[in-house]
This record gives sequence, C-alpha cells and structure tokens, in this order.
Amino acid sequence: MTDLRSAALVSKAWPFEEARKLLKRGTPDKGYVLFETGYGPSGLPHIGTFNEVLRTTMVRNAFHALSDVPTKLIAFSDDMDGLRKVPDNVPNQEMLREYLGKPLTRIPDPFGKFESFAHHNNAMLREFLDRFGFDYEFASSTDYYASGKFDPILRTVLERYQAILDVMLPTLRAERRETYSPVLPVSPKSGIVLQVPVEVIDAAAGLIRFEDEGEMVEQSVFGGQAKLQWKVDWAARWVALDVDYEMAGKDLIDSVIQSGKIARVLGGDPPAGFNYEMFLDENGEKISKSKGNGLSLEQWLTYGPQESLAFFAYREPKKAKQLHIGVIPRAIDEYWQFRGNYPAQPIEQKLGNPVHHIHDGRVPDAKLPVTFGLLLNLVGVMGADATEDQVWGYLGNYVEGATPERYPELAKLIGHALAYNRDFVAPTLKRRKPEGVEVAALERLDRELAALPADAKAEDIQNIVYAIGNEGGFEQLRDWFKALYETLLGSAQGPRMGSFIALYGIANTRRLIAEALAAKA
Repeated sequence: MTDLRSAALVSKAWPFEEARKLLKRGTPDKGYVLFETGYGPSGLPHIGTFNEVLRTTMVRNAFHALSDVPTKLIAFSDDMDGLRKVPDNVPNQEMLREYLGKPLTRIPDPFGKFESFAHHNNAMLREFLDRFGFDYEFASSTDYYASGKFDPILRTVLERYQAILDVMLPTLRAERRETYSPVLPVSPKSGIVLQVPVEVIDAAAGLIRFEDEGEMVEQSVFGGQAKLQWKVDWAARWVALDVDYEMAGKDLIDSVIQSGKIARVLGGDPPAGFNYEMFLDENGEKISKSKGNGLSLEQWLTYGPQESLAFFAYREPKKAKQLHIGVIPRAIDEYWQFRGNYPAQPIEQKLGNPVHHIHDGRVPDAKLPVTFGLLLNLVGVMGADATEDQVWGYLGNYVEGATPERYPELAKLIGHALAYNRDFVAPTLKRRKPEGVEVAALERLDRELAALPADAKAEDIQNIVYAIGNEGGFEQLRDWFKALYETLLGSAQGPRMGSFIALYGIANTRRLIAEALAAKA
C-alpha cells in the first residue's frame, strides 16, 4: 500500500490528479468525502449516465489509494422537475402531454408499471447502475423536498433571496429577468411547477407570495410545495449535502460557475470537479438525443463488452471524441492490449494504465488468444450466417484447448463479433478481382501454402507473405497487403495475414485464393 500510495501521489493519470484536489481540501467535518452524480429522470438512462457515474467512481477509487478517509457516492435524481417535453422513446405520449409542467413524480407512468413516470425511470436508473456493479446511494429530489430534508436550505435561500438574484439576473436576457425567480412554487390549482416572480413574505416560516391563474397566492415552500430553480437547486444541494466532488459536461461550465457563486452566498463551498468534453458523431457533430445521431448503451453492449466502453470513457475525458459504431472494435482490442501489458509493468506505469482504473487495481489475469479484429476477419469470410460453434471449430485448430469454458471472455467476444459482422461488416464486404502483379503473387502464395503442413505456425506463414510482397513487383509492401485484403477478404483493411491464415486454415485460404483467381479469369 505504501508503494501504491507513493506512486499515486505523483501519478499523472487523470483520476489521481482529480483525487489530489480532494486531498488538498482536507477531511470534511462530516467525516467522509461525498461524491455526487446527477440524473434527470425525464428520460431513460443512457450512455452519458454510465460515463458520468463510471468516471466519478474512478476518481473515488483513486482517492481510496491516496487516503483512508471514507467516501460515499450519491446518485441524485432530479425527479421534482417539471416535465418540459415528451420523450420520443416512451409510449402513451398523448397522455403525457396532458401533464406537461408537472413534477415527474406526479405524472402517471406511461409504461403502466410504477406509481409515476419518475418512479419508473428511477427504477431503470437503479437497475442500470446495479447492472454494472456501481457502489452508490440513491437520492430522490422529491423525497428531499417533501420530507423536509431541504427545509433548512430553502429557508436560507429565502433569507438570501436578493443576493441570489444579484448573482443570476446579470446572466439573463432582459425578458427573462422579468419573470425569473430562484424559487419555483408548485401551483395548488394545476399542480404545475410555475415559472413566475415570487415575493418572500416570511423567510423563517418559508412563506412566499405569487400569482397563479390571475389570483395572488400565499404558500409555504416546505413539504414539496416548491422547488428551486436549476442553478440554485444545484448550489443548494451542494451546500445541504456538503458535496465534495461532482463533475459535469462542458456544456454546463456556465452553470457550474453560477452555482458555485450561489453556493458561497448560501454559506458553503462548491465541490471540486472538472468539465468533461462531449461526444461527437462520426461527422464531428455534437450528439443529440432529439437528432438520434448518437450511440446508445444497448448498441455498444450488443457489439462490445462493458470493459471496452469503460476503456473508451476513460481515455482523454477532456477531449471531444467521436462516438459511433466504428470505434467499438478498436476500443476492444486496445483494452486487451493495455490489459496484456499490465502484469509486467512497474507500479508507476500500472497506475497510468486505463485497465487499472477500469478494474480498480484488480485486473483479471486471463489472456485473449486472438484479437477482436482477427475474429471479425474470420467471421467476415465465414459469412453473415456463421455460428458460434463454427467459430470455435476454427479456433480449435489455432489455439490449443480453445473452449468456451477455458476462455469465457473470448466466448463473449465471439458473440459480439458475430453480431457486428452481421449488422455492419457483411453488408459492406465486396471482393474485387486481382490485377497485374497481384495475380502472380496470389498464385505463388497458393503454391507456397500448398507446400506447408496443415498446422504451420503463423510466424512461418507471415514470413512467406512478406517474402512474396518484397519480391513480387509491388511498389510498396503495403500494396500487397491491401491486395490480399481486397481480393480475399473483401475489405479495405485486414489482419496480420499469417495469423489469419493459421486461424482460418491453409486449405480454406487456398480456396479463397482459387475463388479470387477464378474471378480474374
């Protein structure tokens, strides 16, 4: 532990850099460090929710390496918010439109399973977080407001109402200033969360006055009869819960700044944290749920394992990254590459290795006998109807003792490879005819392979492939490899051919060559 802690104190890995911010803040009076993530339950949990909880957990784990101070993680649901628009991906949308503006916990569940829409989405959130093994405590905004947990901070907001306005009003457009209020009362008539000017009548008693459908109403802010405006709500939560760390997307930088100012007005300090960059689609445009140009969590987990998504989330969180189907294979293979390097690395390098943070230092020692890219090339030539049993048949000729029981993680990857090939690779594969010097080179490769034993080593086959490329009249060696990929595999890119031929089999590869040469004729 001493060596680990010493290395962690100087590690440049971003979770340790973030954890050291907390170390400088000292031990909180409450006796533990509180991490928080926020969730808006007006829609279903998504890949952004996963990333925020995952990254926060990585910082929390890094802090454990630096300090013996206990920690907690609260996943806070903003389920008191009024419904602003009906999500596109839920049933009974006409019914939901009747409840626009009302708190999410007071809107019927369109799925018909829970007591409210928020209860449904909160259940999905908890199931979602439990599925990935996150250690957290769930908190509901409605519960905190209705139960009185937020009463003290609400009273402070009313007492320092003008000071909060002094922070917020300069940031608003002129027309917004006319109606802005830090407190949003819930209408006793319509049940809608109102965006109206509010007059504080008695701060200590929690009494406010506002206009509701043409009538002046005096009402308490306690007991769930009001909630706070977004940036004020965030600040109040930080102060009420004494949050020590919360990260947010780059699009919320202004909110973080203003909420930090309000937190100080309320007598507290804003938490430490950082702003991560947003994901982009394959065209470099910001991902938008309304546009549908993003990649869902379910899609990623169909074509790649959870660890590959965690690896993608870990890398360069402050840099905008393209998130689309095409990044999954590379993320899988890079994850396994870093995992393979981990055991032999000194402690300093281990702490900078992404897999250390993905597995909190308990990195599994299992190895992958083939790359995911090689698997994709194998199932690509096998066709869209290939089965797991057929893949294991080929692997048995290439990897000694290749069974699902011996290589359970490989078994999962085979399922992902078959799905990825079926949906994205197979429809695009198109073999071209060999041309010019490619014909003679393929003929020589066929003769050389025919002279090899069926169990020839991948390295011996690779040497033959290299020799043909160097001696076959190609301007550059890469032209030969490109020809192999395009004529035999139907793809612009491909694997290390020695490994592929050893895996696919010499006889099967000679059949591919024969088909290519026949196409030429």
